[in-house]
Amino acid sequence: MAILGIDLGTSSVKIIVLDAEGQTLSVSKADYQVMAPQPGWAETDPSEWWTATVSAVQAAMAQVPHTRITAVGLSGQMHGVVPTDKEGGSTHAALLWADTRAEAELERYRALPASLLQRLANPLVPGMAGPLMCWLADSEASVYQATRWALQPKDWLRFCMTDSAAPDPSDASATLLYDLPADHWADEVIAALGLKRELFAAILPSDALAGTLSVRAAEVLGLSPGLPVATGAADTAAAALGAGLLAPGPIQLTLGTGAQLVQLCSEPRVDLTGRTHLYRAADAGSEQRWDDCRVGYYTAGHFRCG
Repeated sequence: MAILGIDLGTSSVKIIVLDAEGQTLSVSKADYQVMAPQPGWAETDPSEWWTATVSAVQAAMAQVPHTRITAVGLSGQMHGVVPTDKEGGSTHAALLWADTRAEAELERYRALPASLLQRLANPLVPGMAGPLMCWLADSEASVYQATRWALQPKDWLRFCMTDSAAPDPSDASATLLYDLPADHWADEVIAALGLKRELFAAILPSDALAGTLSVRAAEVLGLSPGLPVATGAADTAAAALGAGLLAPGPIQLTLGTGAQLVQLCSEPRVDLTGRTHLYRAADAGSEQRWDDCRVGYYTAGHFRCG
């Protein structure tokens, strides 16, 4: 009996198979491209995510051919958005966290009442889902109208596996469309921005059962149909939980394509100076949030580690 974990990163997907005691049985990885069709843009074709995931899952399972997988969990790169039709097909390339095309759309946010902005509890960054969906509505109207769901990267991947759309709090809170103090979608902000509310699916806890592996996906991945698939969490939130960051006090440094300093807090504390980000933690049981303080910046708003 084992659990299969999938982490959909910015430039590669990583797979791990763990036994019931949490010991690693196998790992694998597959890369994909980040495209910049114009200066300041950052995109990936989501079909490359799926192709890479299939390849990496098959490679991981080939190392442990007699292991029975009993559940699947996910984490993934934060921010950005995957515009998706009702069948789960992408209507546009995935717009990633490093993308700056929605800089002008931030003016919509600056025009909001200060009380609404404060409830978002985050600096205004163009690579978050809210500004990017505003850009899509302004610049690609036909694509916007064809879009049924605005999904986070890991949630799009889970849709491919389960045919169900659902974000978790840690990813939803990093969209500039989430009311941190109230702990739900910021409906007033979504309406004020002129975005369609139905684009944003009902939120499930990170550790909830989000669906089961479809027959179609199971056949391609080489897994058993009907496996439970957890909602999952944003990568930094998942990393904090996995590293044992379970209570306020310690600070964690995470390094990847971007870098973060992370500290838990028991209540949502809004930084009025805009120096830190505030997101929901993956640990729903403790009802803790986590602060994300960028250790450096480059023009897309993140520190490049590689």
